[in-house]
Amino acid sequence: MSLNKNKIFGYTALIIAILGTALILIGVLKYPEYAIGFSIAGVGFYAIAWAFNALRGRI
Repeated sequence: MSLNKNKIFGYTALIIAILGTALILIGVLKYPEYAIGFSIAGVGFYAIAWAFNALRGRI
């Protein structure tokens, strides 16, 4: 399996989006008193994943 720059950015964006989803779910399900903090961090991870996805094919 040959990994070029586009595939690496794609896989990284997917992993970061999964981590963002996990942060939001942990905040909502396990620590509801800190849900807003976990949610803000999860949305930040989504923003980084979106930026990585946008960079795919341009670098």
